[in-house]
Parts: sequence; C-alpha cells; structure tokens
Amino acid sequence: MTISQRFFQKELKSNKVLLTIYASIVCFCTYSCMYAFRKPFSAATYHVGDVDFKVILVISQGLGYMISKFTGIKIISEMKEHGRGKGILILTGIAAVSLFFFAITPYPYSAVFMFINGLPLGMIWGLVFAYVEGRRSTEFIGSMMCVSFIFSSGFVKQVGDNLMKNYHVNEYWMPFATGMIFFLPMVFFVFLLEQLPPPDADDIANRTVRKPMTAEDRKTLLGKFLPGLVALVITYALLSIVRDLRDLFIANIWKENGFENVKDVFTSTENIISVIVLFAIGLMIVIKNNFTAFIVNHFMVAVGFIFAGVSSFLYAHYGTDYMASHPHLSFYHSPVFFWMLFAGLGLYLAYVPFNALFFERLIAAFKYTANVGFLIYIADSFGYLGSISVLLFKTFGMKQQMQWSPFMASLITGASAIGLAGIILSFFYFNWKYKSDKIEELPTPVE
Repeated sequence: MTISQRFFQKELKSNKVLLTIYASIVCFCTYSCMYAFRKPFSAATYHVGDVDFKVILVISQGLGYMISKFTGIKIISEMKEHGRGKGILILTGIAAVSLFFFAITPYPYSAVFMFINGLPLGMIWGLVFAYVEGRRSTEFIGSMMCVSFIFSSGFVKQVGDNLMKNYHVNEYWMPFATGMIFFLPMVFFVFLLEQLPPPDADDIANRTVRKPMTAEDRKTLLGKFLPGLVALVITYALLSIVRDLRDLFIANIWKENGFENVKDVFTSTENIISVIVLFAIGLMIVIKNNFTAFIVNHFMVAVGFIFAGVSSFLYAHYGTDYMASHPHLSFYHSPVFFWMLFAGLGLYLAYVPFNALFFERLIAAFKYTANVGFLIYIADSFGYLGSISVLLFKTFGMKQQMQWSPFMASLITGASAIGLAGIILSFFYFNWKYKSDKIEELPTPVE
C-alpha cells in the first residue's frame, strides 16, 4: 500500500460521513466518464442514403456489450480486489482505441469497431461497484453511481451534439473526440477509487461478507432462490429493453417530433429525472432492516412501472392527435416532453434499484455470502439479449416499419404491464421464502 493510500484510508476510516460522500462522488464521476466512451454516438443519426446505419451501430455495440455481460457472470463474480483499477483503465483504453478505428474506417466496415467498443465496457460497472458493495452506506453510494446512468447519458450526448454543431466535428469522429475529453478525468477518478478502504467490521456484521464466488457458490445460490430470481431476471430484462432503447433512440424521438434543435434537448428531461431518482433512492439508506428495505424496493419498482406504463399509454392514444391539433406548442408544453419525462422517471425508478439496492439487500437479508456482481450480471445479460432481439425484430421482422415514437410508446406500455406482474410474483415468493427460512435480522451496529 502506498503512502497516499495509507493517508486516504486513515482519514476515510475515521469519518463515515466523509467516506460516504467521497465514495459517492468518485463512483458517480468514474461511471459518468465511462459513458463518454459508450453513448455519444447515439446523439447522431448516421443516415447513409436510405440506410439507417445507426441501427446497425446500435446492434453492433449492443452485441459486444451483451457478450461482455455474459462473460462477466464468471469474471466479475470471481474478481479479486487486486487489479480492479488497472482493469478499468485497460478496458476503457480498448474502448477508446476502437472509437479511433471507427472514425477512420469506411462505411459499413466501421460497424465492426463499434462491436469491439462494446466488448470491454460491459465489465466496468461490476469493477466499480465492487469497491462499494457490502457497506451500510451502499444504498446512497450505489444510487449516486446509478444516477450517473441518467445524468451522464444525457450529458455526454449533449457534449457530442455540441461538438458537431459548434465545432463542426463530423459524426464519425465525434464519439472518439468526446471520449478523449473524458479520458484523463477517468484516470484521475480511478486513482481516487483505489484509495477507498474495504468494508469494516460493522459493515460486515450488518451486510455479510462479500467474497469472490466459485462455480459451486454460484450454483448453490441459484438453487436456493431460483423461482424468485427467474421472476426478477424477467422483470429486469423488460426494464433493460425499454430503458436501453429509449436511451439510444431518444435523439430520433426528438427529431420525429420536430424538437431536434432545441437547446440542451438531451439534458432537458434527464437532469430532472436524476434529481428525483437520487432523492427517492437515497432515502433507502434510513431503512436499517435489510428485508424491509428489500420489500420496499419491490414497491418502488412497481411504482416505476405504473408511471412508465400509464404515461406511455396516454401518449400512444392521445399525444400525437393533441400535437397535430396544437401545431405551435412549445417544447416544454408538448405531450412528447411530458411523456419522455414521466416514462423516463418511471423506468429509472424501477431500473436503478436493480443496479444498486435490490441484490445488495437480498444478499444481506438472507445472510448469504456472495457478491452483487454475480446476480446483476445474470440479469444484465438477459436484459441486453432482449434489447438486441427487439431491435432486430423492429429492423428486420416488422412488415411495416414504425417511427420510434409510437413503437416505444407501445413497447413501454406492454413491458410495464408484464413487469408489474413479475415484481408482484417476486414479492410473494421472497416474502414466503424469508418466513419459511425463519431468518432473524442481526442487531444493527451502534455508530
């Protein structure tokens, strides 16, 4: 351990509030920087004649990202503490190099490098979250990290959009240029991540020890909770599909409705959503009983599905007609703005708990020695598989192509209805499992 690490860890160990704030900010910034290598290309449209090349790029990157998630089920669950920071930087470097080759390779062969770009990036969430899981403050730290999904996705697309509009960077060089803006900050924040001390004795007593998992560990955990995990994975997969497609094609939705030139269009909804979701999920830290928090997470996911489903249903049935009859509506008074706001709020209220809270509290409530990375990478893998499948169906399987606005409204409505049923099944299963196992909570350690 270096002198700087000893100094940082001594200061952070002695002040839990400082540790929570420090870890929250560093995780938020690290993962936000990762998004600069993954999401900026979606700010462009990539039309080549009559070909929607963007769909090909999304599928290419998505396939790489999906393979990364499936591979991560083993790699992330077995990852030891040593070498995580170096791993993050190596993976980010591979993604950056792939964006350079994407820029210099002619159409359509450049799609190969978007596939390569997705391969390393799917591992980074698990590496970053491993620094902070198993702590009493994991909810707040994890919620900050997950809010970076919302904030950074809009922010890096806005940076890419500004590079194209204000600095005349073409859409093929824009992703690489955006990534380079964030590369040195990424190195800096990974250095700060490395200074985090491990969970202390009170954290372990309250949340159980977290350790690398063997193949036998993984098999045993799946056998213990299989029906509930199947319900959760299906629910999460539906969330991943609609959240991912909304995020990737929001530029197309704004353009279809005539709002592509609105200033800060990409951050107009996402910043509001970020604040509300952070506040709602940050409140979870006050719930000390792990099983109670786990059940409250179910209710939060259910509320998210209701928000997303109802707002999408209303837009699908009334939004387009209302805009047609009111042609001079401003952006902030248009049905599409309110739909993107409330659908996005609902999707992230449901999606973020799975990435920061759900599996963290599941492991702690049932006192199981494992790690969150294993469970989230199973769920993520099937989520991205579903996302790619839906995109392929829309592109090649539909007899008549729909614009993104009506397609997404219908997709979110249907996914929300099925997802709501899935989270209700999960609630009843785990409630029964907890009572049948007769698990008693350990006393909460005194601060």
